[in-house]
Amino acid sequence: MSRVAGLLLALTLGSAVAAETPEPQPGLPLPTGPVVLTITGAVPITNVEGAAMFDLTMLRALPEAVVVTTTPWTQGRQEFRGARLQDALRKVGVEAGTVVAHAINDFIATIPLDDPRNEHAVIAFEIDGAEIPIRGKGPLWLIYPFEHDLSLRTEVMYARSIWQLDRFEVSAPEQEVTR
Repeated sequence: MSRVAGLLLALTLGSAVAAETPEPQPGLPLPTGPVVLTITGAVPITNVEGAAMFDLTMLRALPEAVVVTTTPWTQGRQEFRGARLQDALRKVGVEAGTVVAHAINDFIATIPLDDPRNEHAVIAFEIDGAEIPIRGKGPLWLIYPFEHDLSLRTEVMYARSIWQLDRFEVSAPEQEVTR
C-alpha cells in the first residue's frame, strides 16, 4: 500500500470512529461517571446532541439541598440530600414549561414548572447520609418536604415524588403535553 493510500485509509477510519463518538456541546461538561439523569426536549444547554446528561458528581456540584421529612413510603423522618429541582433545570437553561419525569420502571409524572410547590423539590441522591441504591428507590428520588407543607400532602404531589428517577423530558411553555 502506498503512503498516500495508507494516509487516506487512516483518515477515513478516523472519520468513521469520530462519527460514532458523541461530540460534546458547549455549556455543560460531559459526565465522567455513570449517567444518572438525562434531560431532553426543550433544553437550551446540553452536553451531547439533544440532551443534558448528569453523573452523580455533576449533581453534587449543584447547590446542596436538604429535606428532612416523613413520607408515605418510608418509616419515620429521614434526611434527603441532593440538588434542588429548580437548580438542576436552570443549569440547563430551563425555567418554565412542563417536565415529564421518567423512572427506571417506566413510571412517569408530569410536573408543571409554574407550580410554586416545586420550589423546595429536591432531586435526592442520599438518604440519611448514604447514596440511595436502586432497590431503595434510587439512585435518584424527587422528594418534596411533605411534613412542612400540608399543600404537598395530595395524591398529585405524591405522584410527582418519583423514585428511581432517571430522565426529564422538558416541554416549552407554549407546547402542549399530551401525557
